[in-house]
Amino acid sequence: QVQLVESGGGLVQTGGSLRLSCAASGIIFSINDMGWYRQVPGKQRELVAAITSGGNINYADSVKGRFTISRDNAKNTVYLQMNSLEPEDTAVYYCNADIRPSWKNVNYQYWGRGTQVTVSS
Repeated sequence: QVQLVESGGGLVQTGGSLRLSCAASGIIFSINDMGWYRQVPGKQRELVAAITSGGNINYADSVKGRFTISRDNAKNTVYLQMNSLEPEDTAVYYCNADIRPSWKNVNYQYWGRGTQVTVSS
C-alpha cells in the first residue's frame, strides 16, 4: 500500500515562514509529478506548486516569489518552503503524487490527508 504523509503545518504570523514535507511510503516503482494543493472551506482545491521527476516546476501566480517547491527523489519526498506568508495563504495543504506501485503496471494519483496552515494577521 502506498501512502503520502505530510508534516510541517501550523500557526504563523504574517510575514513568517513554514516548511511542509510529504513523504511517500510503500512499495513504489516510480514517482512522476509531485505537488502541493490547498483548499479553504467552500472553495475548490487549487494547485499551489508542482514538480516533475525531471525537476520542471510550476507555481500558482499567487505564490510565485514566495514559495519554493523541491523534491528528494532518493527519499520519495517533496517539500514546500513558504516564505512571506499572508493571511490569504491560510488553508489545508494537501500533497499529491503520481505513483506507480511496484505491483501495478499503471500510475495512480495519491493524496495525503492534509495539514493545516494558518497565518494570523
